[in-house]
Order: sequence, then structure tokens, then C-alpha cells
Amino acid sequence: MSARQGILALKKPAGMTSHDCVAKIRRIFSTKKVGHTGTLDPEVTGVLPICIGRATKIAEYMSDYGKEYIGEVTLGFSTETEDAHGERVEEKHVEKDISFSDIRDILQSLQGEIEQIPPMYSAVKVNGKKLYEYARQGLTVERPKRNVTIHELQLINDDNLDMLSKEQPVFSFRVRCSKGTYVRTLAVEIGERLGYPAHMSSLIRTASGPFSIEDCVTFEQLESGETPLEDYLFPLEKGISHFPKWTVSEELLFKIKNGSVLEAPKDLVESPFGVYNEEGKCLAIYENHPSKPGLIKPVKVLAID
Repeated sequence: MSARQGILALKKPAGMTSHDCVAKIRRIFSTKKVGHTGTLDPEVTGVLPICIGRATKIAEYMSDYGKEYIGEVTLGFSTETEDAHGERVEEKHVEKDISFSDIRDILQSLQGEIEQIPPMYSAVKVNGKKLYEYARQGLTVERPKRNVTIHELQLINDDNLDMLSKEQPVFSFRVRCSKGTYVRTLAVEIGERLGYPAHMSSLIRTASGPFSIEDCVTFEQLESGETPLEDYLFPLEKGISHFPKWTVSEELLFKIKNGSVLEAPKDLVESPFGVYNEEGKCLAIYENHPSKPGLIKPVKVLAID
């Protein structure tokens, strides 16, 4: 694999936008063909998959990944940004210790499909303008509700403790959730159900699809020169490992590389899916033909450089 082909699992540092990270990766890898697979807020750290070279062709299929985060909730005041970096908007002193059992019950109640309203400080567009642009002008606009799925929501705490101290009303949770979930908003909702204004005081993304925090590399490691850059890259096939897989014989390779419409394989019903050669390389992404039953057509040909 060339040093410029594959997927980098970057451990994003605080204080950088996803765009900043892409720009820095372009310099380190000396290539313009770099793209991320979904933004992380500047102060959020953790897993940010970056596609390099040929892998940029599959970036769009990686944005729908489920995510996992560890978030910290601070009770007692809320902020305009729903995190620790905005102005305070509501305060209420936490006057008594809170049972961890009560917190667990609330987390349990938030599992499954829930409805969220995106925060004003977010990149969701309303009438062609990002919400944070309205917010910076002091404007509040009606925001579209969205349904998201909370697959798992667990309290992280010292098992030797039964109560959350009113003197330090801070606790953490681990969440596995669908694309589009605002964990900041989830933290605020947890606080509201406990009867207090709250905000998300810190957040780290611990997984994005098949990429975990253990897979990640830091900018310091990349810039140290101690390890060849290509050794940090995953093959693009890992990025679409959630797709069904169809391995084809040598006879079909030419047609696939040329983007031909083909007969649908009998044992593959999900669409889209990856088409692989016998060496395990993905050659193309195909889907069922929209107007010709029994046929499949390419949506992305991944020519091997």
C-alpha cells in the first residue's frame, strides 16, 4: 500500500476543527486527496477517521457510522452552547446528593429511539444558513426535530459509591448512538430529568463504526518520523466492512472495472454492497438497478492505482 492510500484513524486533539485536521494531514502526507468522514466539534477529542488517496472515494459511505462516546455531565448550570464553552443561561444550586440508582433509571429511559432538537450552536442548516450563524447574531430560529437512536447508555462511576455528591455534581456516561445524535443535547436532557440545568463538560469519541480509540494515532506520532506513514493506514476495505460482500471470479473483473451492469448474484439481497476480487480487494460498490429487476449497477468504481 502506498503511503497515500488508506484510512487513518486520527485521535483528534482538542482545539482543532475537523477541517484543520484534514489540512494538517494533507501537509504530513504530501497529498491533496484527503477527506474526513463527519465533523467533530473543536473541543471534542477522539476518533476521527480520515480517508487518504483512493480511500476518499468511500468517505460518503462512512458518514452513516454509529458512534460511541464518553461524556461528562455537570449539573447546576446550563450554557448557550450546551457544553463548557458557552455563556451560562440558567443556574440552580444542587441542594442534595443524588442517587446513582436514579441516574441509571433516567439513562435507561433514554435508550431506544428518541427525538432531539439540534442546539442553536450547531452546523444544521435552516433556510440555507447554519444554526450557529443565527446564534452568533443573537437570533433563535425554529429548528427541525430529528429522531435518533440511543443503542446503549451507561453510567460510569465508582461502584463503591451510591450517591452523587451535591458538592461535586459531575458524572460520566458511555453512549452508543446513531448518526446525527447530539450528545450535548443528551447531557442537557439528563439534567432536566434530574431536575437541574446541566451541560456537557467534556466529550471524547471512543469509536466511529469499525474504528476505535485503540486504533488511533496522534499528530505527534505521525510527525515523529519513527514509523513509516503507510504503517498507520488501514485498507479502505475496513471502511466499508459494514457492507455485504460479493467475491467474484477472474472472468468478471474486466466488466466490473469498467462499470458494467451485471446480473444480480442470487444469494445477495442487501444493497449497496462491495464487490471484491479473490485477493480481498474491493473493486467497486454496486446496488440493485432501480429500473431493471435482476440487474445490479455500479455506484462507485474503485480503480486500483
